[in-house]
Amino acid sequence: MPTSATSEVLLRPATEEDAVAVTHVHLTSRRSAAMPPPVHSDEEVLAWLLARVREDEVWVAESDGRVLAYARLTETWLDDLYVLPEEAGRGIGSALIELAKARRPHGFCLWVFEMNEPARRFYARHGLVELERTDGSANEERTPDVRLAWPGSDPLAFFRGLIDEVDEQLGDLLGRRAALTRVIQPYKPAPGRDAARERAIAEAMALRAPELGADRLARIVDAIITESMAAATASSASTASSASSGATEPA
Repeated sequence: MPTSATSEVLLRPATEEDAVAVTHVHLTSRRSAAMPPPVHSDEEVLAWLLARVREDEVWVAESDGRVLAYARLTETWLDDLYVLPEEAGRGIGSALIELAKARRPHGFCLWVFEMNEPARRFYARHGLVELERTDGSANEERTPDVRLAWPGSDPLAFFRGLIDEVDEQLGDLLGRRAALTRVIQPYKPAPGRDAARERAIAEAMALRAPELGADRLARIVDAIITESMAAATASSASTASSASSGATEPA
């Protein structure tokens, strides 16, 4: 990738000796981008990136011995892609995203802040698709963000893999929800269900899943509670039956 008449950009794996230069790219790029203020000191970022260079797959874009950009990959994520502001628009970021695709041919995900519209446009041009948006409560900056994905050579398999991950989490959550539905029953002031509370649950969930909306989520909540209570009733009946069949007459 020519950058001048006398220099070319080299993409190579980073070494520990690159940590300071990588940190400089990271900090400088963030400060010039549409991103929230950092929550860590420069020294903390350097220590963190040194560990990441050791443990993750990090590539740098270098010209004449100077690091201009870097990308950091884990097994299924592109966690970082930063280019020095003065080097933007020269195709270096595009070269790194194409490298990421080559290194992760089965696909990868990444997070980008919702406010960083230039980055979102960049990723869209390179075929990444939006999966979900969050309110930012799970990131350190507490700033809304967007999860993107490049689905790789087999998009159906990639997205089914993500669905499988979500279904595993759903299974755990539904199991916990059913258990809580069962144990709370004796503490209710009156038997039965609380329609107002269930609607409030659906509306709160809609803030996290706006694509579904409160009405659809209300139907989902209704099904979860209905089936959880049915399971609790069946479990109680089974326990009572077992206790009855095991009882003996006093001597």
